[in-house]
Amino acid sequence: MTALYLDLSALQSVPAANLNRDDLGSPKTVRYGNAPRIRVSSQSWKRVIRHGVERDLGEKAARTRLVPVKVRQGLERAGWPTELAEFAGGQVAASAGKKGIGTEQQGHTSVLLFLPESGLEELVAVCAEHRDALEAGLGKKKPGQILPVERIEEILKRRTASISLLGRMLAELPGANVDGAAQVAHAFTTHAAEPQRDYFTAVDDWLGEADTGSGHLDTSEFSAGVFYRYATVNITDLLTNLGGDGKAARTVLGSFAEHFLLSLPQAKKNSTAPHTVPDLAHLVVRAQRPLSLAAAFETPVKDSDGGFARASRKALAAYAGQLNRLTGDRHRPFHGHAAVEDPPNLPAEQTIDLTPLGAVHDSFYDLIDAALEAALPTTGADA
Repeated sequence: MTALYLDLSALQSVPAANLNRDDLGSPKTVRYGNAPRIRVSSQSWKRVIRHGVERDLGEKAARTRLVPVKVRQGLERAGWPTELAEFAGGQVAASAGKKGIGTEQQGHTSVLLFLPESGLEELVAVCAEHRDALEAGLGKKKPGQILPVERIEEILKRRTASISLLGRMLAELPGANVDGAAQVAHAFTTHAAEPQRDYFTAVDDWLGEADTGSGHLDTSEFSAGVFYRYATVNITDLLTNLGGDGKAARTVLGSFAEHFLLSLPQAKKNSTAPHTVPDLAHLVVRAQRPLSLAAAFETPVKDSDGGFARASRKALAAYAGQLNRLTGDRHRPFHGHAAVEDPPNLPAEQTIDLTPLGAVHDSFYDLIDAALEAALPTTGADA
């Protein structure tokens, strides 16, 4: 069976911001086409997309090492002694699978777990059901696995739609791994760009009138630019992960597409407020394999009309046209776009030809609906 994919591309102009910092607090960078670019990691954007999808679907998942700690806290709230509650939390990890999951200082698991938040209450309930056994095992040098292994496994292996969409890696628990259906690329500027330094001060409001200077001064870094963003969802894998439920797959896919286009990493939002949306969105339903348009910007775009946004849209459309010529329409049942329009008084020879990006749609929502109907028709959504 040939796989089906939804490719999502976007061009987004972001003003002064630091959406994704490195270990020194500077905006992340990458060299591409032998030019420095500002980069936003896939993990940074994927996280905010995941949270949006979970809000839409009303099912939260947690990626955490704190399961034993949260179980302990839940038991303490129920009146358990701290020592017994802490032992029970450790037993949740020790009773996961044949060998258990290791714990480190402060009760953190040695690996990140990814499970529905509702599973935490169930783990607390399992401990309550086996309180007598836990009390008997407290203080033993080698207490073994006190809690029912199969039940703990079942809770930790449980999936939400976001886990089915984005995947889960947990080698310590056989059968818990989920191959994610979505892939998200690192965003990068379509043009050469480097971090810029900002010297700032904060005034002490209670300084006397004769006092000068500031209460605090420091430097930080920020960046600005037009980003190319790309993601793809293997619709066939998503259907498999959701047990063949076409209606659920359509809902999850639509939510992912919307939050891919409208979300923004929240780093330093209070001091930069860079709340923009893409100037252009391009969605394609493909068979066989996904195709990124990142190579459109291997040669950094040059500014036109004093900026990079129009030049980026032009470069993307031109490269898409070349890909269309090379790959044809045989494995592309849908492609379309939604974009800001050129000024109405612009001479025709200066307008950007976006026809290589497929049919034009008035809004992102119209574009998403059209792509969903091509990928997962409503007549067959429950198949």
